Amino acid sequence: MAEKNRTRQPNGASSIYLGKDGKWHGRVTVGVRDDGRPDRRHIERKTKAEVTKAVREMERARDDKKLRKPGQSWTLQAWLEHWVENIAKPYVSENTYDGYEVDVRVHLVPGLGAHKLDRLEPEHLERFYGKMQASGSSAGTAHHTHRTIRVALGEAVRRGHVTTNAAEIAKAPRLEEEDIEPYTIEEVQRLLVEAAKLRNSARWVVALALGLRQGEALGLHWEDVDLDAGYTRIRKNRLRPKYAHGCGTNPCGRKAGYCPKREQTRREHKSTKSRAGRRTIGLPDPLIKILRLHKEAQERERIAAGADWEGKGYVFASPIGGALSPNTDFHIWKRLLRDAGVRNGRLHDARHTAATVLLILGVPDVVVDAIMGWEPGGAARMRARYMHVTGSMLKKVADQVGHALWDSDWRSRQTET
Repeated sequence: MAEKNRTRQPNGASSIYLGKDGKWHGRVTVGVRDDGRPDRRHIERKTKAEVTKAVREMERARDDKKLRKPGQSWTLQAWLEHWVENIAKPYVSENTYDGYEVDVRVHLVPGLGAHKLDRLEPEHLERFYGKMQASGSSAGTAHHTHRTIRVALGEAVRRGHVTTNAAEIAKAPRLEEEDIEPYTIEEVQRLLVEAAKLRNSARWVVALALGLRQGEALGLHWEDVDLDAGYTRIRKNRLRPKYAHGCGTNPCGRKAGYCPKREQTRREHKSTKSRAGRRTIGLPDPLIKILRLHKEAQERERIAAGADWEGKGYVFASPIGGALSPNTDFHIWKRLLRDAGVRNGRLHDARHTAATVLLILGVPDVVVDAIMGWEPGGAARMRARYMHVTGSMLKKVADQVGHALWDSDWRSRQTET
């Protein structure tokens, strides 16, 4: 009899009741709030059947851990700004953070920031990507922005602020890979002849012969190069410099990078982050000779600089031993192409060229992966991306197919007829 007279549900159980307003109400316990009190969600419907159905659906969502956490209802702007500064920044590299920060500040917040985080739909993102490209952004920029918001929303899902990641469902902007044509052996030889006239000429030999990334080449230290044993270790990456104003109370009116008293706010280099990127590469004998001459030239610069010599140990350094600027390095590459009469191309195309030479030489895949610094899981994809089938290779394969399909007897019969 006591059970029939009970009007109050046990602690934690859902309740359904008819309110004084004539509507049916439900209360579902879904967890605990930040202050320790139970998180009881309220549901209101016109009929008992409707509220009962809604209560059962919320209970299932609770049990499947698909309910948004209680507390702050984030806008997309608030979440992105919180995520990029407080969650992403302490744990990612400087370059990765810079990419995230630009995507958030320049694209995502102005374009989508007013949306409620839990109301963002895949269609909102897809229309936004279309507007970006219609306004002049490249497909690559839109695609990078998509990757950023996908990571940000993934963190929101893990923390229970939203139940689904809209960016995982949305179609990413389509990227069409450029048809990259590596430099021919003749073009490489012309580049090397012209590079020999430049200071730090070995820099370009390393790029074309070993396929080092720009950051790897500019971050190379002498302590990682053993010319007697004939190898170099790749362990550091040169970072793009970042500056702050140093003009204090008398602002110069320029951008921080052009401030006469600018201050460097970022470290010069960092350790190579991936296991595959940290690698040892053998040096060809001609390159060893070039690096020995380069080291002698750098020693003469050290003597000439005297007390001004910075002595940071870079293989490719400024005239006083400091780190080289990636931006300056890029412009020297462009000038080198013009002076050598070679078609225009990206600095990264030198890496494509080195990979193609390895393919032409028939170097085993596992060795190529080690030289180029590719992760084992994605090595096959990277070989397909970086290595290009040249005309000479196609001719060689065609001859092999011909010999396999048409033997000498067939050839002799063709000659007789």
